[in-house]
Parts: sequence; C-alpha cells; structure tokens
Amino acid sequence: MSLKSDEIKKDFNFINDSLINVYDSIMRIEESELRKSRFKDITAKEVHLVHTIGLHDRKTTSQVARILKLSKGTLTANLNTLERKGYVMRIANQEDRRIINLGLTSKGRLLYRAHDAFHRLLVERFLKGFDDDDIRLIKQAMINLEDFIDEVSAK
Repeated sequence: MSLKSDEIKKDFNFINDSLINVYDSIMRIEESELRKSRFKDITAKEVHLVHTIGLHDRKTTSQVARILKLSKGTLTANLNTLERKGYVMRIANQEDRRIINLGLTSKGRLLYRAHDAFHRLLVERFLKGFDDDDIRLIKQAMINLEDFIDEVSAK
C-alpha cells in the first residue's frame, strides 16, 4: 500500500470518528445548555422541531413531518407537548381550514434565536481559516452527505 493511500485511510478514519464525536458533543452541549437556561423544560430534539418550524415560514404540519421524517402521529404528539409548554401554536389556514399551519410563540421565537446563534457560532468556528474555494468544497461534501442521508431515510 502506498504512503498516499495510508494517509487517505488515516484521514478517512479521522473524519469518520470526528463526525461521530461532533454529533455526540453537539447534542450533549445543547442538552447541558438547555438545563442551565430558562428553557429547562425542553429537550434538544424539541429544540430542533422548533427550529424546523422556523420564525416566519408558517409551515404546515405535513411539511414539518416530511422535513423531519416523522409520522404525523409522532409529530402531533410532539406538537401537543410544545404547545402545552408554550413554544408552538397551531394556526388555522385561512384558505383551507383543513390545513394547520405552525408558528412560534414569543417564547418559541426566543428559543429559536438562541439555538440559531449557537449553530451559527459552530459554523463560523468550523469554517475558520478556509478560503472561498475550500468552503465550496465543504459545501459540496455536506450536499453529498445530505443526499446519502435522504437516500437511506427513504428506504
């Protein structure tokens, strides 16, 4: 085996291990920070549901279920919890009363902004020291990863 392929294998293993460690660490940090904050009553998974709903989009329940790859029943249970906790509100669609749109309460919007700021800081640190060409390569790698996740999720 050539030196170059040994280096590539080491890089591959490093990236593999790093993806696992980064995911686990982000989830631990989010849970820990939530417990220390005014948002003690919410989990990291619930925060990501709030984030998916977004600040101004007024997504439908079907759109959110599709994005998060949740069944409508699971989403409904999660929405009931977030509504009871005061983060989310259901809004009747004015054009079609059968459709329910989702919005964030003021408490939900505050949580969204705090969570978004944390993730923006993560991305800034992740991209620190890279030039525009490097960032485009990283973007393509992320697209490749998302495409693979979508393929696996669709099975």
